[in-house]
Amino acid sequence: MSEMLPSDKLAIIDSFPLPLCQPVCNHRVTIFKGLADIGYNTSKHLWFYGFKVHLLVTLSGYILNYVVTPASVHDIKVVYELLEGCKQSVILGDLGYLSSELKKDLE
Repeated sequence: MSEMLPSDKLAIIDSFPLPLCQPVCNHRVTIFKGLADIGYNTSKHLWFYGFKVHLLVTLSGYILNYVVTPASVHDIKVVYELLEGCKQSVILGDLGYLSSELKKDLE
């Protein structure tokens, strides 16, 4: 699929929360029990129950890859899966994707 997309040299990697209920219900909810869990949204300073969607997109907005995880999964845990087959030479991401091991692997 990436062969058919515009040849952007940059890709952006990021995640966003996919809450399934209001925060007041976090510990009582039973929907997706065993799949979803409680995570923290740093930008909104808010605990939430649900999933997290991790995306790799081009500057043109094309989705190159995505992963859906339980809310508690840290961004760095899915970075290798997201970058699999990525042909972009520069990847932009926030501090959640920063690690010395990843830096070595990308060089």
